[in-house]
Amino acid sequence: MATSSFDNSLNYSHAAFAEENDGLLPISIQDVEKRDTPLSPGTSSFTPKGTNAPTSKSSSLLKIDRPAFYVLVILYLLQGVPVGLAFGSIPFILKSKLSYSQVGIFSLAAYPYSLKLIWSPIVDAIYWPKIGRRRSWIIPVQTISGLTLLYLGQIIDNLVSKPQAYLPAITLCFFLLVFFCATQDIAVDGWALTCLSPESLSYASTAQTIGINTGYFSSFTIFLALSSPDFANKYLRTTPLDEGLFTLGQYLTFWGWMYLAVTALLYFVPEDPPHLAKKNQAKLANEKIKIETSIYNKQKSIFSDLTNVYSSMYKVLQLPNVQTFVIILLISKFGFQVNEAATNLKLLEKGLSKEDLSITVLIDFPFEMIFGFYAGRWSTGKSPLKPWIFGFGGRLVAAALAQLVVYFFPKDGKVSSFYFLLVILQHLLSSFMSTIQFVSLCAFHTKIADPAIGGTYMTTLNTLSNYGGTWPRLILLYLIDKFTIENCILGGLGESYQIVGEDAKEKCKLGGGRIEVVRDGYYYTNTICVIIGILTLIWVKRKTAYLQSLPNSAWRVNKEL
Repeated sequence: MATSSFDNSLNYSHAAFAEENDGLLPISIQDVEKRDTPLSPGTSSFTPKGTNAPTSKSSSLLKIDRPAFYVLVILYLLQGVPVGLAFGSIPFILKSKLSYSQVGIFSLAAYPYSLKLIWSPIVDAIYWPKIGRRRSWIIPVQTISGLTLLYLGQIIDNLVSKPQAYLPAITLCFFLLVFFCATQDIAVDGWALTCLSPESLSYASTAQTIGINTGYFSSFTIFLALSSPDFANKYLRTTPLDEGLFTLGQYLTFWGWMYLAVTALLYFVPEDPPHLAKKNQAKLANEKIKIETSIYNKQKSIFSDLTNVYSSMYKVLQLPNVQTFVIILLISKFGFQVNEAATNLKLLEKGLSKEDLSITVLIDFPFEMIFGFYAGRWSTGKSPLKPWIFGFGGRLVAAALAQLVVYFFPKDGKVSSFYFLLVILQHLLSSFMSTIQFVSLCAFHTKIADPAIGGTYMTTLNTLSNYGGTWPRLILLYLIDKFTIENCILGGLGESYQIVGEDAKEKCKLGGGRIEVVRDGYYYTNTICVIIGILTLIWVKRKTAYLQSLPNSAWRVNKEL
């Protein structure tokens, strides 16, 4: 076992696949990176990643760092595969047989990504020196993930065919997979800081953007398309069949073997590249000297460092201004959560095909890259929360437009080019405003973070921001079902009776009846959220103007850690 500073790993936590995800392209890393300017001990400086050009002296990736860069891309790609399923494909597959409340239960599988701060200090502090600080976690976690995928590949098709009976098991399985991915993410983020030269460090975010987005699209856009019989028959086959090119079980089995293969090769990849080995070993030696000269012995130092990190989080949350800001983070996303959690599901329920939905995600990809760049430029300056307020209002507008898009879905189920364009534009607006909010919020976190505990400070705020978009979803999906009233109309007899739940719908259809929606809970819940969002915006606008006018000293933890 060994210990070291926690800043490296904590400075690199990100919010990809967190609350911003609504079935669109996940917000790629907008993390923080160290500047090239030398800093005094105990201090750190941060710059939002993914929004600016590299700050190093070299404008391109050094040739000597390319092998490590490719390794990072592959590791992030593996991370994106299960997450793309949990955040993208699986909810759409389940919705055809489950209610919104039940899909909300499955959303609990995403929680590990919002709460990984809780165990990230442990991943940073405890490791086996012979294997390496990061590989000590990456190798076993990826091995477990691979074996889990192989096991799920054998049973998942049966589970999703009867989701009402197996919903707890499905949720638990993907909760564990996301937990493993979140843990692997902590370790890979930390490794990225030591496996690349200082001149190439800014390309760590590029590796993550390429890797995670590729894995995510593989499990969302590509999987939905290729596993669809309609898509395969229309574009890839000459003889129609009743099944896609592969099943969910076969897809998981393939990636399970890929996980194990990459992990086996990773065992032969050195923790420190040859050109950085001496530098990294010297840094580790300096850390050991600090530990040995401390009044604590080596074993106590592990516990002491962990305690200090968790204590730092608590002290940050004790600051009055931080408490006000935390309230803003926890309630500000409520207004547009129905749009981002249920609009795509509602469109699928209305008759939009999974293939069309996957195309909207594919179209969103290049725009997401452009949005991130310009949002980053806009968020620089003395008032980084000003674009955040603009994005807040924009997301409320996108939520209101989503209601109209759903309401005017073609009655005959035939999606015209004009209507499909409206769906794409609404998605792009929501995505653009989400990116503006995320990048400007990251810039504000950078501005107020206490340099003495910068990594802990930043990650604490990012985690709470993520959770602010996670906790409302289960409640709101439940309310959609609660507000919905549906009747079963029996054809020949003209009789009708109220039905509740997916089982009752199936019985109605099997009995020759048709479903009549008397009151759609989506519209009511979304309207309530937008109204609450407008009221919240009025309050938040005044509070954020005050918070960003405060001097940096108002955000500092006074007691020396």
